[in-house]
Amino acid sequence: MAGTNNIVEAEHISKSYVGVQALDDVSITIKEGEIKCLAGENGCGKSTFVKIIAGVENATSGTIRIGGKEMTKHTAKDAIDAGIQVIFQDLSLFNAMSVADNIAMNKLIKEGKPLTNQKEIRKIASDALALIGVDIPLDAQIQELSIANRQLIAICRALALDAKLLFMDEPTTALTKNEVDSLLNIVMGLKKRGIAVVFISHKLDEVMRIADSITVIRDGHKIGDFAASEIDSKKLAYYMTGREVDYQQYERKNDSEDALLEVKNLTKKGNFEDMSLKLRKGDILGLTGLLGAGRTELAFSIFGMNKPDSGEIYVEGKKVTINNPDDAIDLGIGLVPEERAIQGLFLSKSVNENVAAAILKRIKGFLGSIDSNRSRELSRKAIDQFRIKVYNEDTVISTLSGGNQQKALIARWAATGPKIFILDTPTVGIDIGSKAEIYEYIQQFAAEGTGVILISDEVEEIVANCNRVIVMFDGHKVKEYTEEEMKAPDIKEQINRLVESGKPGKEAAQE
Repeated sequence: MAGTNNIVEAEHISKSYVGVQALDDVSITIKEGEIKCLAGENGCGKSTFVKIIAGVENATSGTIRIGGKEMTKHTAKDAIDAGIQVIFQDLSLFNAMSVADNIAMNKLIKEGKPLTNQKEIRKIASDALALIGVDIPLDAQIQELSIANRQLIAICRALALDAKLLFMDEPTTALTKNEVDSLLNIVMGLKKRGIAVVFISHKLDEVMRIADSITVIRDGHKIGDFAASEIDSKKLAYYMTGREVDYQQYERKNDSEDALLEVKNLTKKGNFEDMSLKLRKGDILGLTGLLGAGRTELAFSIFGMNKPDSGEIYVEGKKVTINNPDDAIDLGIGLVPEERAIQGLFLSKSVNENVAAAILKRIKGFLGSIDSNRSRELSRKAIDQFRIKVYNEDTVISTLSGGNQQKALIARWAATGPKIFILDTPTVGIDIGSKAEIYEYIQQFAAEGTGVILISDEVEEIVANCNRVIVMFDGHKVKEYTEEEMKAPDIKEQINRLVESGKPGKEAAQE
């Protein structure tokens, strides 16, 4: 249980930038051994608060006490010395260095000790790993590890520095369900040791499982502090967004049985094997399964980015060969990739340039140059249609929140008027309000006759949006749920059990 001693008392914290009030009179107390969730939509001020407590940013006004001591000038060194550690989403690990060096380095630097004493380095690392009860080879390089194990190394690095308070920012974004369960168990273990954890996540089911208390911030203001036992996910979503958030299960209304897309016995060695599917107008076909099941690789093959070894693809009944994305676009296929920042967006370019990127052929003007007026008209329409929060179409897209970046990426492909729209984990790392909007757009595309393939490892997302579902494991189709089967009251539990069973092929389908 949470202790009675306060580690951090932040009172009346405000932070303003030029023309922006990021935090306005926010007071938060964090107790020893408490697991607190900091909840709110992207841009609400959560990250600013964390940076202020970590000494990375200075508050414009307000008071911070750590261990009862008022911090007159709070620096990052002060925070570290007081046992405050932040694990950011990028983890800030050295990929080409060993597990032991990553865990021990900051402690040795802090204590002014040499970085060459391998005996001490290995002892520090071994002790930290033992604290959370995991066994990871000390000589392994970080780049060889799974994302889940990298998270554990970041936790161990903080423990080596005698962390009393650990901020974890979206730590489960890229983890499988089993990895999430293991991480949450480790967090509970930290709590038993008296270490406070501030957990920042958009996944409300995880928040409700692990939090003792929840502090909600909206538009820079604290909405309230709530005991997790006294609030449910629906109320929490309302406090975070200021509106009711309700996911309506999608139901196909289109009567056509003709296939927009048909994949027959598609195989790519090492990725997927003997995959077949049929997509009709108005379908939202879900592809789900554990990470590594072959879902993304299958999508890339359909989009011309991962040439299959064998099998056939048909678009509107005609056998096609898709050698590259240009071929796919010409056939009316659009793809929103899993890694929007790496695979999807031109981060240094404007919203205008990003939205227009997929239809440059259509907006060429005189002598082949881009018709800038047509491009801007398109971008303004997309900003309005998809409710992208942006100053204007010339705003650099990297400055937008994750939700607004994703909406701009969806707008790019919507502008192509796709017959077949593939969305790979389109709401990862996105706040609950933007997630609800993206669900609305996906269902609207389907209602207008587009065939949609939705890839996700969030079963709740799959059930809310898909009228048919394929479960994959290790590159194989385990089972396909029909429209009728998707209406079962326990369909979420059925799919979860099948995803977690880890048994491909007929054996799992018969269970």
